[in-house]
Amino acid sequence: MQDLSPQGPAWPREADAFNTRMLDAWAQEFARIDARVDALIEEADPRTAIELLPDWERLFGLPDECYPESTTIAERRGRLLQKIAFQGGQSPQFFIDFLTALGYQGATVTEFRPFKANSKCNAALNQGGWRFAWRINVPSSAAAVRFNAVSKCNEPLTAFGDPGLACVLARYKPAHTILFIAYGEA
Repeated sequence: MQDLSPQGPAWPREADAFNTRMLDAWAQEFARIDARVDALIEEADPRTAIELLPDWERLFGLPDECYPESTTIAERRGRLLQKIAFQGGQSPQFFIDFLTALGYQGATVTEFRPFKANSKCNAALNQGGWRFAWRINVPSSAAAVRFNAVSKCNEPLTAFGDPGLACVLARYKPAHTILFIAYGEA
């Protein structure tokens, strides 16, 4: 800042001069403001946001009723990015990809079809409402909670299920369908 100030006897350049100390104080504040502006650029991207993460979450409706508030910043960013990038779909492949993005590797979709006159002889005899039923098969290791040494005595030996997964799938499934979730091999 001294290089930008005029030269002459009224503008001393010694380190202990009043003008030098005042310009140094201003320069420190301007440097702090410049650093905050650079940080704001990082906050404009949800992949790197820290201070504005609550605002990003509020904008996209997080936390929601399916998954309670995340504990780590990485989890919060991950859910936010999933919500931002989510496009929607109704195909079985969409739900397989959706479950993979949620961390459920190896999930499959089973669609039930009613038996018709031109069906194969070994086709299942599904009737009525099964026309609109389908099942998501989640590997058992993905949502299994097993009894261990620190479990309470009234807990089951093994429990399956993920209420958050059921909530999310119920929200995004086609409205006219009936969804079942199977944990383990189908």
